[in-house]
Amino acid sequence: MTRRKKTRSLADKVTIRTGKRKDFKQWRHENPDQVTSSRRFTQKKRQQRKLQAARKQARQETGQSIAIHPDNRGEAPE
Repeated sequence: MTRRKKTRSLADKVTIRTGKRKDFKQWRHENPDQVTSSRRFTQKKRQQRKLQAARKQARQETGQSIAIHPDNRGEAPE
């Protein structure tokens, strides 16, 4: 029979939910359907993705175009 590890902390022994971080993490793990991101966070991330896509588009437009296979257009490989 294994012995339980001694702890000085009472956090594991408390059964009521107090709003502490550990309790919230446990509640979040037990109730994944009730956990959603805040509207502010989702709006911020959506805006960041739009900016990222715009920057990428601008980089692609300003970049130099490269002819990948200029010499064999429509020809069958030998």
